[in-house]
Amino acid sequence: MDISDLAAIGIVSLAGLVRGTTGFGGAMFMSPVLSILLGPVPAVVIALLLETAGALVMFPDALPKANWRTLLFLILPAVVTVPLGGYILLTVDPVIARKMIAVVVIVFSSMLLFGLRYSGTPRVATSIALGSLVGALLGATSVGAPPVILYLLSGPDPAAVTRANLTIFVTAISVIGLVMLAVAGAISTSLAISAAALTIPFLLAIWIGGKLFDRLSETGIRRLALALMLAIGVVSLFL
Repeated sequence: MDISDLAAIGIVSLAGLVRGTTGFGGAMFMSPVLSILLGPVPAVVIALLLETAGALVMFPDALPKANWRTLLFLILPAVVTVPLGGYILLTVDPVIARKMIAVVVIVFSSMLLFGLRYSGTPRVATSIALGSLVGALLGATSVGAPPVILYLLSGPDPAAVTRANLTIFVTAISVIGLVMLAVAGAISTSLAISAAALTIPFLLAIWIGGKLFDRLSETGIRRLALALMLAIGVVSLFL
C-alpha cells in the first residue's frame, strides 16, 4: 500500500463523514482529490461506486416515500445523456477532465453554500431538461446530484419525500453511469477491486457521520462541509 492508496482511503473516509452528516456531497468532496491522485476516469468510477453503495443503504426506506412522477421525468432523460458525459470523460485530455471536475464542484458547492434555490414551480419540461443536464454532468464528472438538490428543494414535497427522491435518483443515475463506463471498458478488474475495497471505510464513515448528526448543528456542519468542498475545488483547479 503506497502513499496514494493511504491518501485515497483518507479522502474517501472524510467524504463518508460529509455524506453521513449532511445527506449529500460525497462525490463532490472526493472527486477533485481522487482525480489528482488517480486520474479523472478512476476518480469518477470510484465516486459512482461509493455513491451507489451509500445510497443503496437508504434505498429500502426511500422506495415507499418517493414521488415517482417527479423521479421518472428526471431519471429517464438522464439515461440518455449519461453516455454523452461518459464519452466526454473518456475522450477529453485528462488535465482538462480534472479541471472540469473541479469547476463543477466549485459552481455547485458555491450555489449550495450561499443558499441559492430554483425559484420556479417544478414542471415536466423543466424536469426533463434538468435530468438531461444532470446525466451529462454525472457521466463526465461523477457530480450529478447538486442541480437536482437545488431543484427539488423548491418543490412542494415534504422533507422526507425530497430526501427519498434524492436517494433514489442518486442510486439510479450512479448505476447508469457505472454500466456505461463498464460497457466502454473503463473499469478494469484492479480498479473494480480497489473501488470495492474503498466502500468499507466510506460506509463506516457514513455510519459515524450519521451518529454525529444527532449531536451537531445541521446548518453549521452543512456550511462547514460545503466550504471544504469549495476549497478543495479551488485548490484542485490550480494544481
